[in-house]
Amino acid sequence: MKILEPLALNGITLPNRIAVPAMVTRLSGEDGFVNQPIIDRYVRYAQGNVGLIVVEATAVHSNKSGPLLRLSDDEFIPGHRELVNQVHATSDSKVVPQIIHFLKVARSGWRQTIDSLSPEDIERIIEQFGQAAARARQAGYDGVELHSAHAYTLSSFLSRRNPRRDDYDGRTLEGRLAMFGRVMASVRKYAGTDWTVGVRFLAEEAIKEGYTVEDAKLIALRMAQLGVDYISLSVGGKFEDAVHREGQPLYPYTGYSGDRCMPGDWYPPLPHAHLAASVKQYINAKGYTVPVISAGKISDPADAERLLQTGQADMIGMARQLLADPDWPKKVAQGRADQIVRCIYCNVCKQLDENFKEVTCFLWPKGVNQAPPDATDGLGPRWPEGGAGLTATVERGIVKLSWKKAEAGASPIAGYNVYRAEDDSAARVTEAVKSAKHTDKMVLGGLRYTYYVRAHDAAGRATPPSDAVRIDLPVPIAEPASPHSEVHHA
Repeated sequence: MKILEPLALNGITLPNRIAVPAMVTRLSGEDGFVNQPIIDRYVRYAQGNVGLIVVEATAVHSNKSGPLLRLSDDEFIPGHRELVNQVHATSDSKVVPQIIHFLKVARSGWRQTIDSLSPEDIERIIEQFGQAAARARQAGYDGVELHSAHAYTLSSFLSRRNPRRDDYDGRTLEGRLAMFGRVMASVRKYAGTDWTVGVRFLAEEAIKEGYTVEDAKLIALRMAQLGVDYISLSVGGKFEDAVHREGQPLYPYTGYSGDRCMPGDWYPPLPHAHLAASVKQYINAKGYTVPVISAGKISDPADAERLLQTGQADMIGMARQLLADPDWPKKVAQGRADQIVRCIYCNVCKQLDENFKEVTCFLWPKGVNQAPPDATDGLGPRWPEGGAGLTATVERGIVKLSWKKAEAGASPIAGYNVYRAEDDSAARVTEAVKSAKHTDKMVLGGLRYTYYVRAHDAAGRATPPSDAVRIDLPVPIAEPASPHSEVHHA
């Protein structure tokens, strides 16, 4: 499989083409230092053989921002060095921090914008990025990723809604790109040219008057011209359409652009793949072969492989899926794809982040703050004698399913995957639940639905499919209105 092939970057070789993009964990303290729970989270990805591990957003400055990692001073280097050492001791995974600058936000809903930055402020930010990159290299990281996406400073300069009217003028593409160009030069100055520097930016802002993929193609081309070593693409996550909650600072993933950034279960699979493909095709046609990472609801190994084989991406990024099951790469390599704990995109992890709580996965066993270990020894779960006894009832446009609890094998039952097929289509997982029942509210009269369930343990070992139930739903027929009925207007 191409997804398991190595990929050479600047001075390093990734063992495969699977990346975990930066994802806030809320595991660090207010002091910004790396602690053991942070190390454990990234070591867990290394245990699963993830090719490129991007450590969560790490600030280049000292502005207060709750539990957030820092590289704003030399005092933070030892903790990062320990994280790197433990990741490298675990597997061939490569690890880079995503370094970030952000502006001030207040509980009142006020936020600082880039037009308030003085020339001196800008010079300071450029210097801070360079020095943070140097600290990352001193800590032993394999490279660094420049956070130029979502609601943060570098992304705001790139935005079509950039309000500045100077050398960083938002009315011209060159003005919008000027800040990134200077930051990139600073990073190379302090960290060297023989070291991997990647970037994450938006393929689409997903806000009113924001830029689309047409701008993103040109932005990517300039980044390639500047010598970035990989391009990781995201979508949305902006302050401009964030919903303000009284007494809380703005959270940039609460509006439509936030939905687009972390598309939930109601979105189709691969909603952003065409954007990454368009960017990659454009820069390749201009003679640049900078690897492009495609991300956004990619969880099926067949989908991931197809994107690579058809030239729509060079790497696959999976944040929520690898949070749910860091062993995804290992299981694919070992022919155990049927044991992957599939992300259902319920976005409980997003809700935890929004409420400043430790980010865990709904699919993990209750009460743990790290993904459970992989397991191949011992028996998996099984159905009781006589089977699962799956039953279904229909009531007012709702299908209610229930079944018998499975019996644990070597590990406790972690949950149940509910599979649904529509007419003659292939069955797919539509929900994961902890109890032995499920309510399906997304059914339509005139279609035939087939359901079955599988119980699984924390490592993803599952029972055989339960007995299936099939339901033919009639099309509701409304009673015609009486020709003699009266219409009253208020």
